Amino acid sequence: MIALRRANERGHANHGWLDSYHTFSFAGYYDPREMGFGPLRVINEDRVQGGMGFGTHPHRDMEIISYVLEGALEHRDSMGTGSVIRPGDVQRMSAGTGVTHSEYNHSPTELVHFLQIWIEPNRFGVKPGYEQRNFTREEKKGRLRLVASPDGANGSVTIHQDARVYASVLDGADAVTYALPPGHKAYVHVARGEVSLNGHTLGAGDGAKITAEAELRLADGKGAEVLLFDLA
Repeated sequence: MIALRRANERGHANHGWLDSYHTFSFAGYYDPREMGFGPLRVINEDRVQGGMGFGTHPHRDMEIISYVLEGALEHRDSMGTGSVIRPGDVQRMSAGTGVTHSEYNHSPTELVHFLQIWIEPNRFGVKPGYEQRNFTREEKKGRLRLVASPDGANGSVTIHQDARVYASVLDGADAVTYALPPGHKAYVHVARGEVSLNGHTLGAGDGAKITAEAELRLADGKGAEVLLFDLA
């Protein structure tokens, strides 16, 4: 079964410096029907104006993944980590027992556009941790590239949850299939462009909750960049 979650159905908050769309309930947006999907708790699509950002704030017991689509995101945290995240980079921060961090647009003038993803961990109270990897467009073109997993397989970032996140860039004749293990759920989020999922056309910002499907097929891409979450 595939249940579509259209981009225009998401929560939306525009604070001027921040334009944010919420796939699931977050901050001032609350929908009891949209509290996450399995351990996937948050997919926020954020656009932050130049020179602006999120001041220092705390997190705990959450796996937080940042996926930059455009521009550059600057990160600093209480673990002493500081970095700039650009398109192709995947950043994972395990909040665990508690961490504070800030995120700012690295450019004083250009927009930064990114996805912030929260996945609930399968155990609480882990030591906070940070990891960042780069995955080139060529690695994702016409294939599903593993970017996050519980065991760091194939150079992916490591998360404390039995979940796997894949990224794919699909255009023209590109097509990928994914065999969903029995009993697993999946979520597909289209970061940009347009793509077909098992015959359903999805555009930028659209998502799909998937249950009891043996195989997923992503095809007919038009400048598409897609994230696929395999959720045990």
